[in-house]
Amino acid sequence: MILYVDSREQWTQERSTDTHIPNWLNRHGIQWEVRKLDCGDYMLEGGTISIDRKANLDEVSRNLMNRSDRSRFWKEVRRAREQHIRLIVLCEHGKGIESIKDVAGWKSAYSPVSGKALMNEIYRVNISYGVDFLFCNRRQTAKRIWELLNEEEFGR
Repeated sequence: MILYVDSREQWTQERSTDTHIPNWLNRHGIQWEVRKLDCGDYMLEGGTISIDRKANLDEVSRNLMNRSDRSRFWKEVRRAREQHIRLIVLCEHGKGIESIKDVAGWKSAYSPVSGKALMNEIYRVNISYGVDFLFCNRRQTAKRIWELLNEEEFGR
């Protein structure tokens, strides 16, 4: 079983110093390959679940609330639905954000978007398109990606 990693994923870029995910995959003997994915950043060969990794709630906010980023994100969501792929957004925010409800209390240092407005938009995407939003801290990301993708494979 091969884990496909989208070629546009940040750490696959030539000068990236972000190595926590490939290091974890290699330590655990997981075969992975970089290729362009239609939706999300991580997917098992032949799988129907795709994980779209976000670094923090500021990135989620840009994707959902910013005019220029919003259209790209919605195209990805619609593409996942058309291809019968379950899309999971995994946000590495950490710092007390463990569920969508926790987003209501978030305050950005960079964006005028309120936590409550972002929470409502996340719920809208979740309810309208079935996109799941899950949260973890950065150290757990690779393990969490692997667990989520294998839920399908092993029926967990």
